[in-house]
Amino acid sequence: MSKIDLTSLEWCELIFKDRNKSYGAYKMRQDLGRRQTFALILVSVVALVGFMLPRFIRMALPEQKEEMVEVTQLSALEEPEVKEENIIKKVEPIAPPPALKSTIKFTAPVIKKDEEVQDEDMMKSQDELTETKVQISIADVKGNDELNGQDIADLQEVITQAPEEEEEVFTMVEQMPQFPGGNTELLKYISKNVRYPAIAQENGIEGRVIVRFVVEKDGTIGEVQVVKGVDASLDKEAVRVVKTLPQWVPGKQNGRSVRVWFTLPVTFRLE
Repeated sequence: MSKIDLTSLEWCELIFKDRNKSYGAYKMRQDLGRRQTFALILVSVVALVGFMLPRFIRMALPEQKEEMVEVTQLSALEEPEVKEENIIKKVEPIAPPPALKSTIKFTAPVIKKDEEVQDEDMMKSQDELTETKVQISIADVKGNDELNGQDIADLQEVITQAPEEEEEVFTMVEQMPQFPGGNTELLKYISKNVRYPAIAQENGIEGRVIVRFVVEKDGTIGEVQVVKGVDASLDKEAVRVVKTLPQWVPGKQNGRSVRVWFTLPVTFRLE
């Protein structure tokens, strides 16, 4: 079997024998060989240019000479001459002066006879002090450092504030304090949170403990007292439960919140 050149015109004529040669495929088949040759030449030229382009660029640019920088070592430099007057001398620290105490001279009182006391040394009455033109002030007292002086700090007047008087605790007010939700919720809270003391259960002790407590102006529970007790263990438990009460709506008198006593019975009953 002989080899057939697919790009030859004879092969193209053989394929399109007795066919419509005006069809576009016949023209494309005729030009196939030229197109392949052109494509091969174009790819070869592009590859050659890409390979040679960097060399052309290096040839076109001038060569850059490397500049040599001479580095001078600091150790090779000559040390400058230092004159004696330019040398900074070390200053020795000066000891601080002794602390100056704020003191006043204390003169011991001397008892003298009335005839030996001069008028200017006698104590003045309040009226005389009021009429005198001499101003009395402690602002002019200056400290000194006398050997037998007394430190002013020891003579400072200690100003104490008078204890604040506790506000009155009312028994009855226009608007009594109220537990959130009313008395029903208060009784539920007591029955839910009270813990019957074991020693009282073993001894069969029961009864009603009457407790009174202060509802503060902010609704918190203040002082708690046992008005009528039954047993030490029951009384202690009643006080404990009352102290755990949440914040109340405070009582009011004349439109302002006040402290109010509130009485509460706590019942302990064995079933």
